[in-house]
Amino acid sequence: MKVIWNTSFKDDNKRLKYIPIGYKLMLTFLIFILLLVAVNFYISHSMYDATMRKQTRMNIQGTLMQIRDNVAYKVDDIVQTSSTIYDDRTFIQSIRRKETGFSEYYRMTKVVRPKLESASKAVGLNLRLSVYFHNETISERYQKWDTVNNMDYNEQTIDTYHIKRISNKFWYFTLPAERFNETLVWKQVEEDERDGRISMIRRIVDMKNPLKIEEVGIMRFSVRISELFESVDYTKLGEGSMLSVIDPYGNIVFTSGEMALNNKQNYLTIEENLPQQNWKIVAQVPLNIIEQEAKRVRTVFIAICILCVILFACAGFLVSQSFSKRIMKIVSVLNFFREGDLHRRIRYRGKGEFAQIADALNAMGEEIEALINKVYLTQLQKKEAELEMLQSQINPHFLYNTLSSINQLAKFGETEKLQNMVVQLAQFYRLTLNSGRTMIPIAAEIDQARAYVDIQKVKYGQRMEVIFDIDTNIWPYETVKMILQPFIENVLKHAWSGDRIHLRICVKKEGDMIVYRVIDDGLGMKPERIKEIFDLQDDSHMGCGIRNIDQRVKLHYGSEYGVSIYSRVGIGTSVQVCIPARRRKLLGRSKD
Repeated sequence: MKVIWNTSFKDDNKRLKYIPIGYKLMLTFLIFILLLVAVNFYISHSMYDATMRKQTRMNIQGTLMQIRDNVAYKVDDIVQTSSTIYDDRTFIQSIRRKETGFSEYYRMTKVVRPKLESASKAVGLNLRLSVYFHNETISERYQKWDTVNNMDYNEQTIDTYHIKRISNKFWYFTLPAERFNETLVWKQVEEDERDGRISMIRRIVDMKNPLKIEEVGIMRFSVRISELFESVDYTKLGEGSMLSVIDPYGNIVFTSGEMALNNKQNYLTIEENLPQQNWKIVAQVPLNIIEQEAKRVRTVFIAICILCVILFACAGFLVSQSFSKRIMKIVSVLNFFREGDLHRRIRYRGKGEFAQIADALNAMGEEIEALINKVYLTQLQKKEAELEMLQSQINPHFLYNTLSSINQLAKFGETEKLQNMVVQLAQFYRLTLNSGRTMIPIAAEIDQARAYVDIQKVKYGQRMEVIFDIDTNIWPYETVKMILQPFIENVLKHAWSGDRIHLRICVKKEGDMIVYRVIDDGLGMKPERIKEIFDLQDDSHMGCGIRNIDQRVKLHYGSEYGVSIYSRVGIGTSVQVCIPARRRKLLGRSKD
């Protein structure tokens, strides 16, 4: 073969003077990147203001919803506590009876006071409970607040009065007409304004006659305003903001923060309604907070653009060097071919010019060794296919680590753990292989996940906490196998943000669907990373397991089902897999 290229190639190459192709590529790439970054910055900057305002409003709205939910939770707790009295038929019948002497004493000490104390302590708030009875045979017991020595307005009390004490009070005879299990009002009455409290007022009624609701008493739960609206804190929105709670009549019940009187036009106002009570929370946020945030993000964006130019320049240098190396590799192989060494080969992926040149050069050597190479490649491909099939069924790293753990348990004589781990390993692979079936009972899928978790607990110990939340209604249904375990394995590989991790594995029937959820409190993922995972054009190995499960579910059940991921960096990740609820065909029982 040396006869073919018996030329003065090296001498000609030395005499040739030119700009290397790597530098040409680098210069072109750098110009392109500078133009791209400049145009991108201009367009992004021109669109940023509106987007930033919208995002800030959404963030404020989200914070306001959290505040609303916190207040609603406390309010609902008080309402639910009052319902324990409102709905207690035995208690209502007891307070209707006219009793005196020992019978009245027994009723107060064994029925009325215990019931009121239980209701007062049911909520983790400083409640004052006052109950006004129509039945005057019930004794009055109450705390007096008109003496100098009794001024602890924070004291929690339970007071019982006769209704005549409030029959002439404006707040009593203006109560709305009773609608069963619905009517209640929030007002500042009696000593509430003095003590910084607000009361939830609700009737106690007797439904003995379905056509007539009879009032037998009034209950008033008084709670500190500062405690009820503790979460209404303007600092959650930023300095200069103001949060207000307004009742249905337009009165301000609670305020946090102060607003400058001369800058009302520079405030963004957002409202959020509280359910049931018809209150609303009004947030007033100065627009300069948004402007400051926009300026800060703009500075960061400029810094990112500069960094991108630097990184892309480095990347361009590496790309140009890569192309130069490919060309030099072709030149090197030509030199070897000229010297008669036909075993040299060039491997390029794709269908570009380099690949075509490489194929042409490789064909020169393949003609001589065709038969040998064909047999060799055939055997090699066969072995690789067998190895790939084996690896697709059994995870060698998992098996190796498990056997290593078994070895350690045997070495230290922990026979009980050793036996349990071997049983779990056997169960895991029995459920994984599953006689080659694709559809299995959901119970088997959960058992396989439990077995995997039990094996991993030997390795991680108390660093790993797993909770299974399984809906008992799912047992009659079937599923595609190997849905839960890959996600659990993915958490243990990539989600650690410290020396501990918590997982919650939920399987529930929601409507006509079975919903799997794997929730962790690990590192979390950025939205861009989640988008890459579901990108079918991404040929990297990262996220291929998740894409595989998503495509398997869609293949079996349709495009409306599959995998969805919700994650926040530093908080954790929740993976959800939805499949239709399809019952198992009970034509026969499997030995598995």
